[in-house]
Amino acid sequence: MKERSEKTRVYLDFVIRMISASGALLGLVFLIWILAVVLLRGIASIDWAFFTELPAPPGMGGGGLANAILGTLIITVMATLLSVPFGLLAGIYLSEFGGQSRFAQSIRFFTNILMGTPSIIIGIFVYTLLVRPVGHFSGYAGAVALAILMLPLVARTTEDMLQLVPSALRESALALGMPRWKVTLNVVFRASKKGLITGIMLAVARISGETAPLLFTALNSPYWPENFARPTANLTVTIFNYAMSPYADWQQLAWGASFLITFTVLITTIGVRYLVRDKHAK
Repeated sequence: MKERSEKTRVYLDFVIRMISASGALLGLVFLIWILAVVLLRGIASIDWAFFTELPAPPGMGGGGLANAILGTLIITVMATLLSVPFGLLAGIYLSEFGGQSRFAQSIRFFTNILMGTPSIIIGIFVYTLLVRPVGHFSGYAGAVALAILMLPLVARTTEDMLQLVPSALRESALALGMPRWKVTLNVVFRASKKGLITGIMLAVARISGETAPLLFTALNSPYWPENFARPTANLTVTIFNYAMSPYADWQQLAWGASFLITFTVLITTIGVRYLVRDKHAK
């Protein structure tokens, strides 16, 4: 009986391992498939004009997406500057000070709800708040919408990473007479910096491909982003518009923009993980 029970456990362990490996392999296959299609179709659009010229009129051929690249970069930077400080502070409070208090539990609850809110709802909210009152779209409104999407991700990632730091490190620093805020910044943050940076990059990757919020806030523009209080060019809405157009040259530019976003996120993520790796690890 005991031998049969042991064989059953071994068999179940093997089955679960195979199911897990199959799921991981399936996800990897789709990832490689997506990357290969984007690479093969988008690489043809990547040239000097793609990064330096404005979009050409439909059907004329040539041109580039320099304005959309610059607009996306600036909107993403503004969203990151808006969300990361507040997200880090929220995560610090939840991990180091809030504990299991009712207020902290409420913050976690609403953060989870915000993380699951569809991005189009965030776009409509910001549209009602910042676009409709002034009567026009703007890059600033787009940055606010993306910042709202980033905020809960940064907050929850910060809390999770800080809680992984052993309590013994905090207690040792406090025993030496360090104030609590120095313990958090100089000890806890340093011990969890890899996870924090990775979490921030995941949040940036999360917003890099968002189209719906920008459709309701920044919209798009065929011109250079000189005034962010007006409609602002960006890659995701450009992809949305160009991919549905009947013009082959615009469709090709859409593939090029897709390639740029996909591989920029991929290279940035790999680069950050390399820079913050444990240098003493073998």
